[in-house]
Amino acid sequence: MAGHGARLLFTCGGTAGHINPAIAVADWVRKRQPDAEILFVGTNGGMETDLAPRAGYEILTIPASSLQHSLKPSAVLHNGRVLRRMARSLREAKKIIRAFHPEAVIGTGGYVCYPVIREAARLGIPTVVHESNVFPGLTTKLLSRKASRVLVSFGEAKASYPRPERVALTGTPVGGAFYETTRAEARAALGIKDDKPLLLSYFGSLGARDMNRHMVDFIARGAREDAFHHIHATGKFGWEWMPDAVREAGVALEDHPGLRLTEYIYDMPHAMMAADLLITRAGASTLAELMVAGRPAILVPSPNVAANHQEKNAQVLARRDAAVMLREAECTGGVLLQKVGELLQDKEKRDAMEKEVHGMAVLDATDKIYQIIMELVKAVR
Repeated sequence: MAGHGARLLFTCGGTAGHINPAIAVADWVRKRQPDAEILFVGTNGGMETDLAPRAGYEILTIPASSLQHSLKPSAVLHNGRVLRRMARSLREAKKIIRAFHPEAVIGTGGYVCYPVIREAARLGIPTVVHESNVFPGLTTKLLSRKASRVLVSFGEAKASYPRPERVALTGTPVGGAFYETTRAEARAALGIKDDKPLLLSYFGSLGARDMNRHMVDFIARGAREDAFHHIHATGKFGWEWMPDAVREAGVALEDHPGLRLTEYIYDMPHAMMAADLLITRAGASTLAELMVAGRPAILVPSPNVAANHQEKNAQVLARRDAAVMLREAECTGGVLLQKVGELLQDKEKRDAMEKEVHGMAVLDATDKIYQIIMELVKAVR
């Protein structure tokens, strides 16, 4: 693009599924335009304040909280506090926008997107909202009438928006390392030198209490068989108790070098590309990574999300035999170990799943989003 690099403001928060797509697009912008100026805006104390700086980006924060979908007195009080803080959030978002002078503002999910995108739109700045899930979240719904463009990951999502002429199907952006890493390179990077299969399991960046409890039982059972390598990410809250619980279940980690517990997987491309099978949630960002990596998975949708959107995401893959879906209520350590054993022993089925899931990938999602952003920037220059 002729002239100086673009000045772009990204806003995201809450979970890695909202943050990593923004980082993937920002990295692509930086690759195409080394002189681009990029700023992130997140929430006070959100994990974006860790992930964005790790990726090399400055981040500023404003107060933003989620609304609770309940009429319980505690929820009503919480929502009242959120709404009272909204005026402050809008003021601080406007202050950041006016100081940075972005040519476009891009939101990829999280409640922080609402005040930032709303104020940018009021100031006449082009805005983009990306929704990864089949079912749009509350923030995306609220912003869809204000944003210049709404970008979606699934064709089924387009009908959910009142202004289809502003909606574009782009897929979900995935970091470039997923395209550049081979299985052999990934296994070597993880120090795996034998031919045992690798299982990768994680249930979100914060952790999932019930699923982590099932995984304690799964790990105890699996350690007795020692048939595969296993990396499990506990999430932020699981890390506080799960290592002790595994030890209390009779598994000394130092005696099982093929078993690794970690709080968070910062190098997901190597971990996923090395894996033969995953057990994970069905957040849209995770599914996009699975598709690009072409990895078979057992999907356990979170039952604690708005409109049960993770199950809707998982069903898209399950209907095409691109993944196996288990509801959380069906899960126990024993059930999971049986499913894992069946799939690890059936290479033909895993190969078919890999082919099908990889065929669903939108391999140029990041560039599609980049081109839309640049069109908006060009229009205001």
